[in-house]
Amino acid sequence: MSKISDWRMKFFLWIGLPVIAGLGLLFGAFDLVPAWQAHGGSGTAGTFTAEREECGRRSCSFHGSWTAADGSAKRDDVILYDEPDSLRTGATVEALDSGARKGVFATAGGSTYLLVTGFVLAGVAALVGWVFVLRNAFRRRRDPAAVPA
Repeated sequence: MSKISDWRMKFFLWIGLPVIAGLGLLFGAFDLVPAWQAHGGSGTAGTFTAEREECGRRSCSFHGSWTAADGSAKRDDVILYDEPDSLRTGATVEALDSGARKGVFATAGGSTYLLVTGFVLAGVAALVGWVFVLRNAFRRRRDPAAVPA
């Protein structure tokens, strides 16, 4: 049983931590600032029109177009984050474009900013943990007295 546990721990430390760090930072870092700006009400106000709905196992996402209120900008094929429960295909909702890569945020608010923050924090924690794993591995390699006989 001990060998299985050791194998799992090594796999997690050497493969899992870097993967978690990479995914958390990659998927969260680009949208962290835009999500918090939208949460604070910053961004270009406009209208999102739901053109299609894509559903997975646990949730659905609306894709469509967003047009600035003054008509100065338009984005096609964007995701609406924090959509209201009453939204249906063909409907419109007020939304902010705060610079997120793939979408805009409904002005009604939501918790996307917390989800993105959680991804980034998990990525940072995994990265810090992996740095400690590497540091300890290099120390053991350099210090022959630390290697058990």
